[in-house]
Amino acid sequence: MVTARAAATFDPHGRSAAAARGFVRDALLGWGLPEVVDDAVVLVSELVTNAVVHAGTAAEVCCLREEESVRIEVTDHHPERGLPSLGGGPTSDRYADPDGEGGRGLLMCSALAERWGVEFTAGQKTVWFRLALPEHVVGTRYAVPATPGSDLPSGPGPVHVAVVQLDEDGRVLAWNPDAEALFHRPASAVLGRPWADLAVWPQSGQGLGLTDTLRLARWEGCYGLRLPDGTETEVYGLQVRVRDTEGVPSTLCLLVLEPERAVLRSPARTLPDGRGEPGGPRLDLLAGPVATDDLDSLLQRTVERARDLLDADAAYLLLTTEDETEFEVRAATGLTTGHRRHARFPVETGNRYDSARLPSVHEDLAGRPTGMPLLTGSGMRSLVTVPLKVEGRLIGSLGIATSVPGRYDNEDALRLQFAADRVALAVESTRLSELERLRRGSLSFLVEASDLLAGTLEHEQTLALMAQMAVPTLSSWCAVYTNGDPGSPADLAFVLHEDEDRIDPLRDLLDKTPAPQAGPAHGVDFWTAPAETAAAHGLSDGPGLSGVLGETVVLPLTARNRVIGLLALGVPTGVRFRQEILELAEDLSRRAALALDNSRLYSERTATSQALQRSLLPPELPEIPGVEVDVFYQAAGEGNEVGGDFYDLFTIREGTYGFAIGDVCGTGPEAASVTGLARHSLRLLAREGLDAPQVLTRLNAAILDEGSRSRFLTLLYGELTPMPDGSTELSLVCAGHPLPLRLRTDGRVDRAATPQPLLGVLEDLDLTAEHLVLAPGEVLLCVTDGVTERREGLRMLGDDGLAEVLTGCTGLTAGAVATRVQRAVERFAPEPPSDDMAILTLRVPTQRQS
Repeated sequence: MVTARAAATFDPHGRSAAAARGFVRDALLGWGLPEVVDDAVVLVSELVTNAVVHAGTAAEVCCLREEESVRIEVTDHHPERGLPSLGGGPTSDRYADPDGEGGRGLLMCSALAERWGVEFTAGQKTVWFRLALPEHVVGTRYAVPATPGSDLPSGPGPVHVAVVQLDEDGRVLAWNPDAEALFHRPASAVLGRPWADLAVWPQSGQGLGLTDTLRLARWEGCYGLRLPDGTETEVYGLQVRVRDTEGVPSTLCLLVLEPERAVLRSPARTLPDGRGEPGGPRLDLLAGPVATDDLDSLLQRTVERARDLLDADAAYLLLTTEDETEFEVRAATGLTTGHRRHARFPVETGNRYDSARLPSVHEDLAGRPTGMPLLTGSGMRSLVTVPLKVEGRLIGSLGIATSVPGRYDNEDALRLQFAADRVALAVESTRLSELERLRRGSLSFLVEASDLLAGTLEHEQTLALMAQMAVPTLSSWCAVYTNGDPGSPADLAFVLHEDEDRIDPLRDLLDKTPAPQAGPAHGVDFWTAPAETAAAHGLSDGPGLSGVLGETVVLPLTARNRVIGLLALGVPTGVRFRQEILELAEDLSRRAALALDNSRLYSERTATSQALQRSLLPPELPEIPGVEVDVFYQAAGEGNEVGGDFYDLFTIREGTYGFAIGDVCGTGPEAASVTGLARHSLRLLAREGLDAPQVLTRLNAAILDEGSRSRFLTLLYGELTPMPDGSTELSLVCAGHPLPLRLRTDGRVDRAATPQPLLGVLEDLDLTAEHLVLAPGEVLLCVTDGVTERREGLRMLGDDGLAEVLTGCTGLTAGAVATRVQRAVERFAPEPPSDDMAILTLRVPTQRQS
């Protein structure tokens, strides 16, 4: 006797075999027959492949459930194909080669099926096989409604089942003939009309409205339907949310008159004392209002209510990841051991008894363990699991368990499934709201991280910023490793923990732990070395590391197609990283790696630049007996130590010293290159015994020899000789430079030289040396145009302003004079100076120093 039938036709293309396997698997699991699924799927796959690939025709697959067996038929339209040659029988055109591709499905039928056969009719061939159903043993079965039996209606006429399909907006898409017979409306009159115009929904003030109910994965119940004459008739409806091949959702409604509700309604449940309770009391897992901004509270309340309503010892709720390949533990109660929140495991376990897509009853986990690692070692014996679905898509799984075997039956699973269908939409809506908040938070976090990382080029500060952004937002501790020489292990560069008292113990542990290896340029690797090192040294339970070493991951820091370091993140014991946190950490590591590489390059180039620039500055100034000397120097531009302005003071011969202050056209490295040429040339030429005009003439020629790289140069060069009477004789040449100022002991200021042509412009120069004597107490002030041309709007400090400042320096030391001039320049305008600036002061003290 056939008790159930399912059939489908598959077109002749390569994907049909996979589709047929899925069809058979779903049909047998839907009938609660997981024991025969594997054999049936193997045989159907071979037979459909023979039909659509080798025979080249469409294949019709029909599954028949019988009382003690399952019969499956595969029909194609190519009856000329040969039968397999079995047992060394004759070979001819009517028999297939047993070693060839054709006929192999029939050979497998003979090996796996209880009975099989081939039937030929005009134009088609049917291969069938029968698989015996094993006797039921205590274990796991899928929950399916029992046969209604005597509850089915009886009457003289046929029972009409109206089939109505509604689109996503609740408008009628399909209206079958039974619907026309029941409700006296032709299809043409209702297609495209809103279902709300026809349905009379209960207005009790409680429960879901019509719109929300149509979005549930499954619903059944009574409501009214309007007839053309204005009257109402009560119907019993079963609604299922489905999707078409393009993913567009719709609602399929099966309707019967209310007296015939047993056709669609879940059967009545018999209580232990024999009293009948129609379908058992409804379970409501949504007691009270639903807060759409707190998913964790909703899930925890759901599992606790499911446990209490079904008198269970434990309950849990899993949600699928975004790619729907893994379950994640989001809420649990009653599981004191082995439960780790956010733990993950595959949706498909490969166990035929653990399909997450159907409600299941596990009668005794001791006899047939489930593939659920969440229950390992928990002492639970019986388990009921039901899927959470929205619009036909699996979003999670709800399970309840107890330590008593055989506690739950089919009806408990169906009641829980009905409740899960109602709570699934609220869970999905709240989860989507949470994901949206997380995405917005992630974007804000990454924007802030990018701004902070872009705000510095200091290498050490970048390392600290990376760790501070990761802790505590992504993890409880963080370690940054940087790669040194090729082939050498990474160096531990920075460690941070959210508890400052644990930073030093954690660093000590990581110093003892071999550095992680740089893996692929992208992706997350789990790292167990810190925990293993702590266990080997007996540090796991120490005061500084207790509870610190949970799950640890390592992310490569990849910049410009090169791994420049590693970012290690860790969480406390018993905690696992959520997938969205790991994805956010990957985004952060990419941004941090580029910032870290930029800071490294900047630090290296800055160090190189500073080393080169320092080589352009004069070494320590010589001490000149009887003369005080002080210098202030400031190059324009961030990071520049040398610019176009320069100074020098050096020994020419015993008792005679050379000094210079100059200004190359422009600022920055280009000007600095000419300052180096000028300063070194001055020293070399002066020590060759040339006088001041000859030195500058030779320097002018050297500058012109630079060609396109040459720049004109203003220069004040002089030679000074301290005299026995305490005075100092000077020989000066001022080649286009701001004139030096002489401060006399009575406060008068006058120019100490006259202007002459600058260098680097003319080939033939006529330069003359000017001589003067500085008496004790007098000061010679030499500056560059960065001092005299200091501006604020239209005002300029100028020579007169500088002379006024110098007038007030009577009696001050050389260092005090330089400082006062420098402060006067800075205070002249609120903006920082934009030009290089050099100040050289020479003062003859009132008493000769020995």
